[in-house]
Amino acid sequence: MIAEQNGSNQPRVLVVDDEIAIRRFLHTILTAEGFTLHEAETGHAGLAAAAAFRPDLILLDLGLPDLDGIEVVKRIREWSPVPIIVLSVRDREDDKVTALDLGADDYLTKPFGTSELLARIRAAIRRSIQQAPDPVFVSGDLQVDLNLRRVSAQGREVQLTPTEYDLLRLLVTHAGKVLTHNQLLKQIWGAAYGEQPHVLRVTISNLRRKIETDASQPRHIITEPGVGYRLRCTN
Repeated sequence: MIAEQNGSNQPRVLVVDDEIAIRRFLHTILTAEGFTLHEAETGHAGLAAAAAFRPDLILLDLGLPDLDGIEVVKRIREWSPVPIIVLSVRDREDDKVTALDLGADDYLTKPFGTSELLARIRAAIRRSIQQAPDPVFVSGDLQVDLNLRRVSAQGREVQLTPTEYDLLRLLVTHAGKVLTHNQLLKQIWGAAYGEQPHVLRVTISNLRRKIETDASQPRHIITEPGVGYRLRCTN
């Protein structure tokens, strides 16, 4: 079954989840925030809704009665870049990594906080409509000028190696989104380094020492345990 809620030009969100309690909860919080909501109870219905309604974002459960949610991610990514946030009780690292590597934009484990969910939704939609990253990224005391390749933190300029800068730039261009170890390794070092996560860990550690006030308690580059890293966006 596919259900549509009336709306105007507000962002459209497709919820694909077979649990009616979750759909009701999401309906309440999303419509209160001005989103237009569509619902699907199965994977096949979700695929049909994604094609018919062209949502601005999809909230997807993995434990669907017909198709595994990971298969739904894979099929949608064959033709659409629509942001996908996985909402699932599965908290295994391999499930998260697989979903993200196949193209999901984010992953929240049930139960989740309303504020966190809304923040992730807004960030995903904002990234999807942004044609190019702002030339100057600012988050707290971190500033990255992508045109000048200049980085400053705590009011001082930071000297980075080419690899450190490339890694930070990749995180900046996907700010707020979790990037898996595999994605980071392939894009910065190449496919041959896919099985060498220590290279990434060392570079992240060096970056943190240079841009964080306290590298042992990072505020900018956040670890997603067993999955990857996320560059936090703050005002």
